[in-house]
Amino acid sequence: MKKFFPAQAVIFLITFFILSQTAFSQKWPEYGEKGMVVSTNDIASAVGMEILQKGGNAIDATVATGLALAVVNPGAGNIGGGGFMVIRLADGTATTIDYREKAPKAAHERMFLDENGKLVRNLNHDGYLSVGVPGTVAGFVKALEKYGTMSLQEVIAPAIKLAEDGFPLSYRLSQEFKRLEKHFKKYPGSEKQFFKSDGSYYEPGDNWAQKDLASTLKRIQKDGRDGFYAGKTAKIFEKEMKANGGMITREDLAAYQAVERKPIVNDYRGYTIISMPPPSSGGITLSLMLNILEGYDLTAMGHNSADYIHTVAEAMRRGFASRAHHLGDPDFNPDMPVAKLTSQAFADQLRQTLNPDSVSVSDSAAFEEAYESEETTHYSVVDAQGNAVSNTFTLEYYYGSRIVLDGAGFLLNNEMGDFNPWPGKTTSRGLIGTPPNLVRPEKRMLSSMTPTILVKDDKTKMVIGSPGGRTIINTVLQCILNVVDFEMNVFEAVNAPRFHHQWLPDIITIEKWGTTNDSIEELKAKGHAIRERRTIGRAMGIMILDDGFRAGASDPRSPDGGARGY
Repeated sequence: MKKFFPAQAVIFLITFFILSQTAFSQKWPEYGEKGMVVSTNDIASAVGMEILQKGGNAIDATVATGLALAVVNPGAGNIGGGGFMVIRLADGTATTIDYREKAPKAAHERMFLDENGKLVRNLNHDGYLSVGVPGTVAGFVKALEKYGTMSLQEVIAPAIKLAEDGFPLSYRLSQEFKRLEKHFKKYPGSEKQFFKSDGSYYEPGDNWAQKDLASTLKRIQKDGRDGFYAGKTAKIFEKEMKANGGMITREDLAAYQAVERKPIVNDYRGYTIISMPPPSSGGITLSLMLNILEGYDLTAMGHNSADYIHTVAEAMRRGFASRAHHLGDPDFNPDMPVAKLTSQAFADQLRQTLNPDSVSVSDSAAFEEAYESEETTHYSVVDAQGNAVSNTFTLEYYYGSRIVLDGAGFLLNNEMGDFNPWPGKTTSRGLIGTPPNLVRPEKRMLSSMTPTILVKDDKTKMVIGSPGGRTIINTVLQCILNVVDFEMNVFEAVNAPRFHHQWLPDIITIEKWGTTNDSIEELKAKGHAIRERRTIGRAMGIMILDDGFRAGASDPRSPDGGARGY
């Protein structure tokens, strides 16, 4: 037998400790008696927590955290993008803020096609035509003015300081700047933002300041909404658009309005699920899948067993098929069958088509959908009074269009790529022109963002959400199932291995080591195609425990994430 020397043992233990710390920055929930902020960046979580400690409420902290993320998490945090906010106040009032981007007034359904009526490759994702009218600033201002307690001047101050003074650059960000060099150096504003004045790289630990972004944030601090949608920032925006073939004008910016909408509300095993309505597809699709799954004893199947994965994946298949057929911007699709899609009767009907022993067929002759980027960011907030906010926002691709508005210092989104870009065209890669999500002037593009709040016995119990494109809906679904059906704590719920099915392509994607080899073989025997990937989603969750303590968990899949409680 080979001897195992003490020195080797020490090396093994040190290596194991380092790897375990790297893999799991947080191994159990963070607890707080009064408030909790959980986001994909610990600096931003700390900003939100400081606002709560100063007496601000969850809405104040949400806006402060989001503005800080625009500085410290440039790949997805933003003022040049948009998103969705679900709010539940301490008195039980639930509402949502839709600040999804819009198409400019000059947009039209054939804007990404050439003279022969064919899609110009990547035109809807690359360059200035891919940019939608941003909604983040309008959404934050609207939420703060109606439901916050602090002024915009107060909650934006930490973000200004971070942008003006800078912060030590992480290894991850420094590597991202290098990896995206060829994209950033196509645009003067991006090159100035992500590289030193001599063109060299920022290295880990270097102080990274963003002076132009600080100036833009100061204009917002001084003039509120008009500091972004009018004045100097709007002039810079329009000038760069005109110079580079973009469509957004100062008139588009001035006309943009965030919208307060009624949430999608559904019941699941004694919990009330409050989520986002269209133009997010998240709330409806989540509700439909939960309604289907309520007819099964998932606990008895066993977590991530073959039967469990098969059953949940079949519910996912039906949810995403319904999503594709029916959902879009409600202001342009007034006849969407929301009541039907969220009804138990419709779910019961779909459940009858689910065979426990074999797969259903995803009809590839029907239509599929355009690609939706997975690079988004989510954060959850609960305050001492019991107000709760679940917020998801995005630039679409990681770093959006990769265009920093020169002189304004913020990245532009490429959200126009979330519209169906080729009217009536079906391809194996899922480009199809279904009417609910075709480009129209001032229309909001369909999204999968699913900020969600769970309530039981009239008390908020869980705040959850995730980035991940279409995987968002299924990530949130599984976090809910983990808590409700398997009684996991919040860290266990966001950490547990996940899987994904979205109707088309007809395949189950499972996180590596997410189930056993025997289960994979059993799934294949049922007719499923299987593929593995490293991670799915990056959930950020808070649970309010029976004793009133807040338990928060930042998904270990998000290396810079942090849960801050007090």
